[in-house]
Amino acid sequence: MIDQADAKKVVEVIGNNLIGVSHDSNSFQKLPDSFWGYFARGHDTKGTFGVIVTYSEDGKDVDELIKMYEDWANKNKGKESK
Repeated sequence: MIDQADAKKVVEVIGNNLIGVSHDSNSFQKLPDSFWGYFARGHDTKGTFGVIVTYSEDGKDVDELIKMYEDWANKNKGKESK
């Protein structure tokens, strides 16, 4: 687990990044009208983080994406990164 101050920094960076993305319609080109996604990756001196933001008119799409991530995370939990 990361400590409270690091978690705050991560959320601040993600929030600021997403504000910039929201101001540029090119960030969402060539994506279906009913489903879109955005992935951001960043790092600081202590580690790396990633965030996936997705929206769909059909909530099932979002649920399936979360399930795929959970399956991947459970499968890879405890593996050392190379």
